[in-house]
Amino acid sequence: MERSLRIDGHTALAGVIGWPVAHSRSPLMHNFWLAQGGINGAYVPLPVRPGTFDTAVKGLQAAGFRGVNVTIPHKESAYRIVDRLDRSAQRSGSVNTLVFAADGQIEGYSTDGDGFVANVEAHGVPVRGGCALLLGAGGAARAIAASLLDRGVQVIIANRTRARAEALAALLEGIEVIDWARAGDVLAGCTLLVNTTSIGMEGADDAAFPLDLAQADAGLVVCDIVYVPRRTGLLQLAAGHGLRTVDGLGMLIHQAGLGFEKWFGAKPAIGPEVEALLDADLRAPHAGG
Repeated sequence: MERSLRIDGHTALAGVIGWPVAHSRSPLMHNFWLAQGGINGAYVPLPVRPGTFDTAVKGLQAAGFRGVNVTIPHKESAYRIVDRLDRSAQRSGSVNTLVFAADGQIEGYSTDGDGFVANVEAHGVPVRGGCALLLGAGGAARAIAASLLDRGVQVIIANRTRARAEALAALLEGIEVIDWARAGDVLAGCTLLVNTTSIGMEGADDAAFPLDLAQADAGLVVCDIVYVPRRTGLLQLAAGHGLRTVDGLGMLIHQAGLGFEKWFGAKPAIGPEVEALLDADLRAPHAGG
């Protein structure tokens, strides 16, 4: 890092709101970028108890913060509090980034979907057209599906509870739903396979995926948004079949970079240095995912 942290009357402030929030890697990442870019700013963890979100956000806005990231359990509250919803938030149905605009309005963005796409493209895979099979139907799946649809990608979703997949498809026109057990039936025609479930995450259940990667076309790119561990079982299996893989750490970095630019007015250096920083932290004994 090129400078020591200095807080003064000109320091731009941002942070991450959650409960709990001690596990968040966002402060590590954003403060690294601030130091790397020589920017007079600071990014802090903000533990906010359930039921106090609105008060906390208004207080931070009044205190001159540029904005905040929002994590569990406050994402629904963030969606309700905004004055202006960006199209990314409207399409994803969620808000993970708040910007306190100069006119006093609160702007809401969802950076997950575009962060996912940016990570895939950073691996040399253009995201235009083709077909993607998404496993899972939660908030991350909706954000990713919206960004893929906006780029002309055909999206098929399989979820262990079909009703959740159908509910998501009702919100985003153009999604096809397939039974979880039949996901492998469409694999041969897909260019992307994306796991948005917790399967493969450290400490999660040991459920199996309902497909055989031997059925895939040689050009299939297999993505996992799980990043603890980075090389999930799915990615290891894909590599064993000679398929290209994209792990979830880059999505975390790219979605964070979109918020950083809005608050601090500069594009962060998204590259091997910040990736190595986060990877080392995730491997440390205190790391919890």
